[in-house]
Amino acid sequence: MTEYDDKEQIKPVPPAFVMKIAVIGQSLFGKEVYKELVKEGHQVVGVFTIPDKAGGKPDPLGSGFAGEVVEQYKSVEAELNVLPFCSQFIPMEVIDAPKHGSIIYHPSILPRHRGASAINWTLMQGDKIGGFTVFWADDGLDTGDILLQKECEVLPDDTVNSIYNRFLFPEGVKGMVEAVRLIAHGSAPRIPQPTEGATYDPIQKKETAKINWDEPAEAIHNFIRGNDKVPGAWTELNGSKLTFFGSSFTPNGPSPDGEPLEIPGASKPAVVTKNGLVLFGNDGKTLTVKNLQFEDGKMIPASQYFKSSDNASLQLSPEEQAVADEMRAAWKRILTNVPQVEDSTDFFKAGAASMDVVRLVEEVKLKCKGLQLQNEDVYMATKFEEFVQMLVRRLRGEDAEDEILIDYVEKDVNDMKIRIPHQLFINGQFTDAEGGKTYETINPTDGNAICKVSLAQVSDIDKAVAAAKDAFEKGEWGKMNPRDRGRLIYRLADLMEEHQEELATIESIDSGAVYTLALKTHVGMSIQTFRYFAGWCDKIQGSTIPINQARPNRNLTFTKREPIGVCGIVIPWNYPLMMLAWKAAACLAAGNTVVLKPAQVTPLTALKFAELTVKAGFPKGVVNILPGAGSLIGQRLSDHPDVRKIGFTGSTPIGKQIMKSCAVSNVKKVSLELGGKSPLIIFKDCDLDKAVRMGMGAVFFNKGENCIAAGRLFVEDSIHDEFVKRVVDEVKKMKIGDPLDRSTDHGPQNHKAHLDKLVEYCQIGVKEEATLVYGGKQVPRPGFFFEPTIFTDVADHMFIAKEESFGPVMIISKFTDGDVDGVLKRANDTEFGLASGVFTRDISKALYVSEKLQAGTVFINTYNKTDVAAPFGGFKQSGFGKDLGEEALNEYLKTKAVTIEY
Repeated sequence: MTEYDDKEQIKPVPPAFVMKIAVIGQSLFGKEVYKELVKEGHQVVGVFTIPDKAGGKPDPLGSGFAGEVVEQYKSVEAELNVLPFCSQFIPMEVIDAPKHGSIIYHPSILPRHRGASAINWTLMQGDKIGGFTVFWADDGLDTGDILLQKECEVLPDDTVNSIYNRFLFPEGVKGMVEAVRLIAHGSAPRIPQPTEGATYDPIQKKETAKINWDEPAEAIHNFIRGNDKVPGAWTELNGSKLTFFGSSFTPNGPSPDGEPLEIPGASKPAVVTKNGLVLFGNDGKTLTVKNLQFEDGKMIPASQYFKSSDNASLQLSPEEQAVADEMRAAWKRILTNVPQVEDSTDFFKAGAASMDVVRLVEEVKLKCKGLQLQNEDVYMATKFEEFVQMLVRRLRGEDAEDEILIDYVEKDVNDMKIRIPHQLFINGQFTDAEGGKTYETINPTDGNAICKVSLAQVSDIDKAVAAAKDAFEKGEWGKMNPRDRGRLIYRLADLMEEHQEELATIESIDSGAVYTLALKTHVGMSIQTFRYFAGWCDKIQGSTIPINQARPNRNLTFTKREPIGVCGIVIPWNYPLMMLAWKAAACLAAGNTVVLKPAQVTPLTALKFAELTVKAGFPKGVVNILPGAGSLIGQRLSDHPDVRKIGFTGSTPIGKQIMKSCAVSNVKKVSLELGGKSPLIIFKDCDLDKAVRMGMGAVFFNKGENCIAAGRLFVEDSIHDEFVKRVVDEVKKMKIGDPLDRSTDHGPQNHKAHLDKLVEYCQIGVKEEATLVYGGKQVPRPGFFFEPTIFTDVADHMFIAKEESFGPVMIISKFTDGDVDGVLKRANDTEFGLASGVFTRDISKALYVSEKLQAGTVFINTYNKTDVAAPFGGFKQSGFGKDLGEEALNEYLKTKAVTIEY
């Protein structure tokens, strides 16, 4: 019998509900259940475990149920036996001894998957729903009456470890405690197990884990993941066992490109690729495995199968030898059954389990100046000598370049070779979406596909959020000095500048932005934004506040500005990289982590940005990029309980839905930059040449795909006709064409659906009898080109006077000379309030108009003049919250007040 520290038994419950409990089970799960029962106030009279010497390492907890132990058990007079995850035989005289009998945890939804390998069989048989059962013990094998059950979704790429750690362990501990609570209150049910659907599955062992290749790919995938990590699904290759780990089902993935590997019995040769080993089922579909293990225990990335393993052994410096000695001592502390740790000692053959891997990773972090290994690193270097060599290489930084594999799409375009990542970016790695799902991103210049891009699924979103949460709460990022955080962001801006031509080219072919504009604004302002906010990192500070003193003592109150946590950012397609920068720079400067969804139609610069964050040295999980559908990703981020802030730029209807979801889910903080119908008022006393030039830019800048585009121009009557004539003359000079041509003024609209919307918008304007002065049609050439368009005689009630086109459509209305208040009333007669403008030489009039205009930004004798230091955001249904400037930091910080008495 093993007793835990009695100091934990400090939280009493009403005596009527206190029970004397014996905990019978295996170490970690049983210990957690024990601790929670103690917190509930129950009296744990003893903890009993069965010795388990599998793998050569005995269970660290007490003795088994030999005769003397049974007598010792009876002496504690338990009222209830709690058996958390106990897979060994327990005598019925022990099971039936307590007044309330015994309850057992089982990791399946009984009566399905009775037996000790229930989790393995849940995965091997492709169950969509898993879970656990707490049942009343009887003399059968997992056949007792059901007390409670909890279900969970089985994710397509779940392994035994992932489903156990995500749900079966943490929720199982809670379930056991809930079951005891029900028993203590006299309300625990006893539901007989149904006979229909009952299965008993044998224990999965190495000899039964050989892969049958004459099955569909999904069945092979399920078999491999159901045996991952123990016992490990294997096949015979070159006369020895080769074991597979880290399987993903990729039925819709692209044709694999790599070296073939003949596998006896397989329907066709496997392919060793950059992303792993691609295997084929008898249905022609594919799965991909990440890691391989040879019969001698050595594990390698599957992508490295054909590469030489004869790496030269490192010569250690005295300091490195001291680290090796520290690690040898750490291995000895973990492998208590090993007399001496030799260079040839294998961590797992010596009895280490998965929790020991976690412990070793933590030992490395403590002894090696915070070096963060991944669990996989231990599995890849199982022998002590290999482990030390790997560790020293990491300490020297020699493995840095090999830590990320990128499957680039390469194109020769714009007189350069561009290299574009096209997979999801999660936890510092580019990876395929669940099931290998992809979609095509289209070049609006010709309507042809640029490449296939991974299409994020719900499980991918959850993985990204989990990575961001772990990076914030446990990783290096959350502990980093703000000045060091700023240094990383400065480094990122420098890398963006080094790659600015490549970024601008990618932006141009993906969004249709004219290259020169992409270079200056899309990319140029993005670089400026990251540099601006990098400078803020070590200037985020609170204040001291005088409060009433608690006499005769004194008080000090101060505030702290703290990061919020995991932030979801959803950006639009008009400025793909710049919108990323406007939100992500402030978010990261404040110390948060990010899960960002680029627009589905323009994902490529965001993925290139992700690559640059790795090169800049950002820790894993800080930045995560998920291309895909907004209805899925945006909604899941808004609903996710671990996301604490949403930053969104897009349409007003979607903004309203996000705001509602943020409220209902966990009252997460939200900032919204939504639609606009920005008025531009041009008075007769303006500089007309400047007003024409700036008015053109206010509407046609970036093909009209501009949040703050002047959605309606009000021109004073006496200059109206002259203004219209000059604008038409200038529009006729605009060159429409390939955005990569340096002489092009006007490129294609972003995507086909938007082009169709613009055609319909102009048709409505004509139908309402506005005067179409110029344009209004699609340009007859390949791609998504639309003519710059001018409407006049637009009345206030018309659709085009009220609704945003988000395209190159100038809407002109005249107003009576001198009627300042009248035109202000018309300008403000909208539910939008993003931006506005006024042209006049009369400074008093300009300031009066600027005070009366209901918009977050007012331009006077200029337009589109945004700057990284000036706050940007709207009023009314154009949203709330600010991008850019110091105010943007407030969107990603929370204020904590601390009061001290002394």
